[in-house]
Amino acid sequence: MNWLLVIAGAMVGAPLRYLTDRTVQSRHDSLFPWGTFTVNVVGCLVLGLLTGAVAAKAASSDVQLLLGTGLCGALSTYSTFSYETLRLTQDGARLYAAANIAVSVVAGLGAAFTGTALAQAVWG
Repeated sequence: MNWLLVIAGAMVGAPLRYLTDRTVQSRHDSLFPWGTFTVNVVGCLVLGLLTGAVAAKAASSDVQLLLGTGLCGALSTYSTFSYETLRLTQDGARLYAAANIAVSVVAGLGAAFTGTALAQAVWG
């Protein structure tokens, strides 16, 4: 039955990723992939918060499957990040490609650590 939790979370995460990406990107006239950046950082924050909640016994492993594996797995997207970075490089926008790599990694890790710290403050 664990797989049903993952599917349920993914059924929300995938359309949420698509809609968020399109909404955010439509508001920026830039080569930088702001939509993918947004969903990835939000996914890292939610996963960090969830990981902290599970560690503090404030959330169950079922919630982790639903929200962590399902929702966050479908919401965030390493493959699109990689593709967009490659596309930027191929289009000659190497500065944007390098910025996408650096900013995405730093912001993603920062969001995950922030989520974990918030969980520790609330439930620790």
